[in-house]
Amino acid sequence: SLEFLYLGGNFISAIPPELAKLPSLRYLVLCDNKIQSIPPQLAQLHSLRSLSLHNNLLTYLPREILNLVHLEELSLRGNPLVVRFVRDLTYNPPSLQELAGRTVKTRNIPYPPSDLPESLVRYLSLASNCPNPKCGGVYFDSCVRQIKFVDFCGKYRLPLMHYLCSPECSSPFSSASQSSTSQSESDSEDEASVAAHRMQKVLLG
Repeated sequence: SLEFLYLGGNFISAIPPELAKLPSLRYLVLCDNKIQSIPPQLAQLHSLRSLSLHNNLLTYLPREILNLVHLEELSLRGNPLVVRFVRDLTYNPPSLQELAGRTVKTRNIPYPPSDLPESLVRYLSLASNCPNPKCGGVYFDSCVRQIKFVDFCGKYRLPLMHYLCSPECSSPFSSASQSSTSQSESDSEDEASVAAHRMQKVLLG
């Protein structure tokens, strides 16, 4: 039943995913630490109203943060994401198992669970959809990490982490040779209005 958790100024370097098991949590303060990333499990904190992350080492936010439907205040000042952004398009080729799994999923090939080992059925259930609306593909373990800029409240564009199924799905402006302005303008177009009504305050400065 915990509603307020203050962990500021504790030199914390990682947020334990178990924090997501606090369904009544409304205010979470993690400011003035050494946090470099936010676990996507925090999106399960559906009661969260305020999230304080200022003065950490964040360079991006997980895409899942969009699922915090009741979030009203997000404090991000004093993080590297305010002034610089990550563009890492390293990509490990998919395994034969992943290629087969992608084919099964994208072509909707039926597979009765009784015909496959339980481990393969479980593997196929872990398919993630590529966020590129023009793709329609899936991925399992092999994916491309990309920063996507999303306009939350009409004034600030925040960098969210995306995972694409292949380098071909990335924006032509995602290369490190492009300016951050071109990146933000091109990548935020298709999600310019995402969650705009949800964020009441985004504190970057």
